[in-house]
Amino acid sequence: MKKLLFIAGILTLMASCQCNTEKLSPVLSIEGGQVQGVSADRVKGVFVFRGIPYAAAPIRENRWKAPQPVTPWEGIKLCNRFDHPSYQHIQYKGGYYTEWGYGDEAPFSEDCLYLNIWTKKPGDVNAKLPVALWIHGGGYREGWGSEPEFDAQEWAGKDVILVSINYRLGIYGFMTHPDLSAESPNGVSGNYGILDQIESLKWIKKNIAQFGGDPDNVMIFGQSAGGGSVRTLCESPLARGLFHKAIIMSAGGLTVPNNNAAGARGGMGGMRGGMGMGMMGGFGGFGGGANANNTPRPAAYKAPQAPEGLNALQRAEFNTKVIMDWAGYNTLQKMRNADTEVIYSLATIYSNATGNQGSITGMPIVDGYVSKESFDEAALDGTLADVPYMCGYTLNDMGNMSAGVAAFCQNRAEMTKNGSKAYAYEFARPLPDDGSHPEVTQRLRGAFHSSDLWFVFKSLQHCWRPWTQGDWDLSEKMLTAWTNFAKYSDPNGPQGGEWKPCTKDDPNFMVFKLDENDAENSEFTQPITKLPWE
Repeated sequence: MKKLLFIAGILTLMASCQCNTEKLSPVLSIEGGQVQGVSADRVKGVFVFRGIPYAAAPIRENRWKAPQPVTPWEGIKLCNRFDHPSYQHIQYKGGYYTEWGYGDEAPFSEDCLYLNIWTKKPGDVNAKLPVALWIHGGGYREGWGSEPEFDAQEWAGKDVILVSINYRLGIYGFMTHPDLSAESPNGVSGNYGILDQIESLKWIKKNIAQFGGDPDNVMIFGQSAGGGSVRTLCESPLARGLFHKAIIMSAGGLTVPNNNAAGARGGMGGMRGGMGMGMMGGFGGFGGGANANNTPRPAAYKAPQAPEGLNALQRAEFNTKVIMDWAGYNTLQKMRNADTEVIYSLATIYSNATGNQGSITGMPIVDGYVSKESFDEAALDGTLADVPYMCGYTLNDMGNMSAGVAAFCQNRAEMTKNGSKAYAYEFARPLPDDGSHPEVTQRLRGAFHSSDLWFVFKSLQHCWRPWTQGDWDLSEKMLTAWTNFAKYSDPNGPQGGEWKPCTKDDPNFMVFKLDENDAENSEFTQPITKLPWE
């Protein structure tokens, strides 16, 4: 009997050792304390640090304030688990939920200011590897930096340190209120999610050398609302000097008339989160709408009317105050003591209870401090960050973005004072479908909005789709271009190449695609709106 118990114990120990195969990184000393990462599971030599706090938890007295200094911890923090995404609505199977393979993420929480780092050189302060900050999308109201498609070990494998972040979303990240503005030393409210992103850039400036990174070679990039965030950061004076190049993915260029509606080809059906939804009613606590039958209702409560002459910030503050006062949250203390779930749903509760349409800001706003003017205005008056850019979209995106992207790149060629260049691209690979997930493909078809993310991160192994060798080759080509841009400010690499900046004299895009035989066939040409075999 003792012999059997001994053998069982040995087998248990062996199983434990086999499961715990992660190699630990050197211990690093950073702002807040010491951290240790673990080896990545697929790319040799890469370490990942998950769930590093970059600011204090924005809860209780820190709710609706600029990010506060990180709370120090004792001992060595083992960074082997991703931490909380910002509080948001529950995800349901189908659409993006199934496409990305959600389900293993940490619980949603207001305590969400965490970042993740993939690197080959932890502890090597002389390595000076380029750094890329990834800002996730999701309409400023959903998403997180550790989604499966954002697995960044391939980036680190190409000697680029990738940092992904969670930031405050929705009402927690963008709510305006006159009392918050009165409390602020800058006299404004809202844009807390953008301030979180700026805080992460400051954190990179102070700490990334410990991970082998160069704080003077930082690229920002994001897609959808993440691309919208990049646009705001490129306009914001508070972010100036904290990054040195930018990629805007599926967030448009300059605003121009859309003369080719055919280019949309179902794009809105694949829209993730909805970049423009932050001030609209009827979703996720930002606003309310009609009742379940969509029938008009007489207003049971006569809401105060906004006075004339208010600017955008003042009007947004007024609208929020109406809802908060109605609910009895008429002091900052009451607003900050309110339950997370109640605050999240408050605008919808207000609308359903009163019959009045209500809205609370859920996206960036021009406030005169974080954001001085719109992206377009900054591009046209020459105050936009004068850095190299890449800008593009997918074939079945939120409309045909080609004209706006070309206009932006050409604007950069004309306005740059230091020779910075702007490169345009289009992702035109309709994603393959084996018919196994109609709950996804009835909504997400073709080269839909966000479909390029699998390729940019070369994370195809996390997806259910029947990828071809051409898909893997295309992903390698795109990963190489994006990491080259992070390294050299040129997607071709240090010696240049086929992909030229988009200018009035050469208005071409790099079109990433396969041919009719599913072989990689990208080319530098005019953007397309229909594949030749369709």
